[in-house]
Amino acid sequence: MASLTLQIEGMSCGHCLNAVRKSLGNLPGVHIGSVQIGRALLEYDPALIDPAKISAAIDQAGYHANVVPS
Repeated sequence: MASLTLQIEGMSCGHCLNAVRKSLGNLPGVHIGSVQIGRALLEYDPALIDPAKISAAIDQAGYHANVVPS
């Protein structure tokens, strides 16, 4: 498992948090650590998914995600 921190733009409420959690929860190999307004911390299996696909899922939910360099 690899760790990933995402900065997420466009979140402002509980509905936003739930939408991002749902998007991340539907991805194979992703374990959600925490989702806060503007940020998500997670672990993922690089054999199943990569950070670009994780960001794209959040973008499809209506938000914009950027990987925070570790």
